[in-house]
This record gives sequence, structure tokens and C-alpha cells, in this order.
Amino acid sequence: MKLKKTLTILFLVVLSTSITAQVKKLDKIITKDYQIIECTVTKMSDKTVDYSLPNETMTIEIDVSKIARIDFANGRSQTFAAAKNTLGAGSSSTIVSSETQDATFKINTIAVLPVPFVNSENLTNSEEMAKFAQNDIYNKLQDKSSNILPLTVQDLRITNSLLKKAGIDYKNIDETPIEELHKILGVDNIIASKVSYTVTEKQTSAAYTTQNAKVNNNKIKGNEATIANTNTQLIFDYHVYFDMYKNNSKIYTQSRKPMLKIKDSWMDTVTYLLKRSPIYVKK
Repeated sequence: MKLKKTLTILFLVVLSTSITAQVKKLDKIITKDYQIIECTVTKMSDKTVDYSLPNETMTIEIDVSKIARIDFANGRSQTFAAAKNTLGAGSSSTIVSSETQDATFKINTIAVLPVPFVNSENLTNSEEMAKFAQNDIYNKLQDKSSNILPLTVQDLRITNSLLKKAGIDYKNIDETPIEELHKILGVDNIIASKVSYTVTEKQTSAAYTTQNAKVNNNKIKGNEATIANTNTQLIFDYHVYFDMYKNNSKIYTQSRKPMLKIKDSWMDTVTYLLKRSPIYVKK
């Protein structure tokens, strides 16, 4: 009986050790091109970081210049600053060109532009909706900040203030070259989107008959009345255009129509496109 109990305890200890080994926490290397590598960091130097993947013994080396941050399994994080651009013969920046980089240029930062919200029938542009849509995209990125690492989102007040100083607003944002917007906003990533729409009315009519009965001198008399009811429904037909730029190059472009034709259906489409963009990492 004692032997059986001892074997049971030994089995539970071995099982617990095995489970602990399986759920061992890993380090996370977050690269500047939006990849997250789950691994075990084995060695670090000023120029490189060595790591091994789960269940592998082979060591892989990665250049420090490619790393934005490392989140270690023990909870400590280390951020790697962008390499400075030293001007000289044959020198060039691997992040942005020397023309666009200055002291205020923010690496791994994404700016959300105002969203032209255009009625495609009369070509009117709504300032209120342009700012509302810009806020919607900004809030979606903020809510999912861990999914867009190593990117951070530039505050909308800064973005809109810089655009205003440059004489750019929701009306002429489409006419400004993306290279100029990178310089004005001082970021290396930009989201530029647009919503075109039409609104139509759909009327449905229904009629039904009512009958009132009255007993008088043992005779039943009835009056019939027909009531007509008309309902008006607004149909919103949206088309969302979504572009993403990194260092003056377009890295993602999509357009999509919402399945539903209701007032706020464009918001679901924006969410859909964001989650499928190259900056979004599922967890």
C-alpha cells in the first residue's frame, strides 16, 4: 500500500515537472518590421542578439539594428534606439532618407490622417464625419496597441495641428503627396483612408382592414375601415478605401464594401481592413 502511494506521488511530481516545462515562458523579440519572435535569448552584444526557437538547439543571430524591443520572460523589457544617420561618403539611413529625417522625426510611429467622407452623388465632404472617422481609426489602434508593436500612434492633436500649420485639411488631404505628409508629420508610417457613400430611401407600404360590429334590434351591423401604413428606411451604401504607407512606400492598399447597408456599417469594414494589414499581429 505504501509502495503504491509512493509511486503515485512520484508520478504526480514527474507530471507536474513536465507540465511546467511545457508552459515555460519565452522571450519575445519585436522587430522593426512588425514581427514577433517567441524564443529564448542566449547571448547579447552591442551588435547582435543570439536566440534559439522553442524545442530547438540551433542558435540564430539577429542584428540589433533590426530589433525594436525585447520582452524577456522575467518581465523585463529592453528597447533598442534607432541607429543615427551619419552623413558621409556612401552613408545612408536604413530607416528613412536623409532628406526626411531630422531631430523631430519619430521612428516606429504611425499617424492617422483625417478621412475624407464624400457623398458620391453631390461630392460634398463632411468635416464632422472626416474627424469622426479619423478618431474611430485612432481609437481602434489604441485599443489594440499590443497587436501593432513596435508601432505607437501619434496623438491626433499633434497630427491635426501639424496639418493645419501646413494648410492641409480634410478637403485637400488627397491632393498632398505622401512624401510631403511624411515630412510634415515627422513619422515613418501613415494611414490614409477615404469613405464614399450614397444614401437612398426605401419605402414599404402595408394596408389592413378593421371591422367594427354593433348589435341593434337583434341585428349585427358592421363597419369596415382600411388603414394604410408607410415605413421609410434609409439605405447607406458605403465604399471604404484604405491605404498604409511606410517611409514613402505604399505597403498595403485595400477597398471594401460593407455587407450591411446600415448607418455605421463602414466602421466594421475599417476594423476588418485594419486586422488584415501588415502592422497587425494576432495574439
